[in-house]
Amino acid sequence: MSGLRSWAARRLLLGGVQTAAVVLLVFALTEALPGDAAVALAGDQPDPARIAAIREAMDLDRPAYERLGDWAAGLPHADLGTSLVSGRPVTSYLSGAFAPTLLLASLTVVLLVPVGVGLGVLAARFAGRFVDRLVSAVTLGVYAVPEFAFGVLLVTVFALRLDWLPPTAVGYGTDLLAHPAALVLPVLVLLSRPVCSLSRLVRAGMIDALASPYVAHARRYGIPGARVRYAHALPNAVAPAAQQLARTVDWLLCGVIVVEALFVIPGLGTVLMNAVAERDVPVVQGLAVVFGVITVVLNLGADLVAHRFAPRAEVTA
Repeated sequence: MSGLRSWAARRLLLGGVQTAAVVLLVFALTEALPGDAAVALAGDQPDPARIAAIREAMDLDRPAYERLGDWAAGLPHADLGTSLVSGRPVTSYLSGAFAPTLLLASLTVVLLVPVGVGLGVLAARFAGRFVDRLVSAVTLGVYAVPEFAFGVLLVTVFALRLDWLPPTAVGYGTDLLAHPAALVLPVLVLLSRPVCSLSRLVRAGMIDALASPYVAHARRYGIPGARVRYAHALPNAVAPAAQQLARTVDWLLCGVIVVEALFVIPGLGTVLMNAVAERDVPVVQGLAVVFGVITVVLNLGADLVAHRFAPRAEVTA
């Protein structure tokens, strides 16, 4: 127990360091963005006096380290700053666009776990046979197709040719749950690559576990095959799969930007793209920090799950 507490304390400390590094990196990268927000806000024919007034009103004339200190001091209080374009708090952008993004990510994860694990277990059970080769070939082929191209293909077939599903979410607002047909194609695009990688990882872990001495020992005792697969072999394949699942959720934060742009979904990805186009630095910084902190938390959780199922395995960050 003391070893587990010591390991958890080290991981929490590392997570804190990673969070601080995310804050510094996000600020440095947004500072390096080309252009000037004051010039962009001043209009098509900016007056130097107006640009100077805007820079002073928005504290853009202050040194970068002072603005970093003020911004970082507000983060623990959920103060992400104020938009340069609209004057609204950055948190209002999060609250307004979080629901569609969370809905897409949640539906993807809920479907990803049973489908990915199920395909991996199925392929491992028939390792080297036709079912295994079929699952491996299909997952490898789907994984090789970029999300944007796969989304365009689905829209062309199921929306434009067959007219079964809407091509975009235009007209549905942020309440996408009331219009489930608009969610089918975006969720399929988000599922395509994670299902392939998770199923292949589970397959490899299951094959290794089923070939291990303890599984052979369990079979000698006459334990049924289903119990051997699901009670003995599967938990040992879950440890690396949990870390892959955390990386997948992390990837969803990036993949959802592409999907929201393709299907015109008013989520965080769309807000981030608009903020970059308008050079609304506080909004970009706020969203980037939120994405970064979520990534750190997910990896901490994945390491805890991996340590729980495989306590002898060396868990890395």
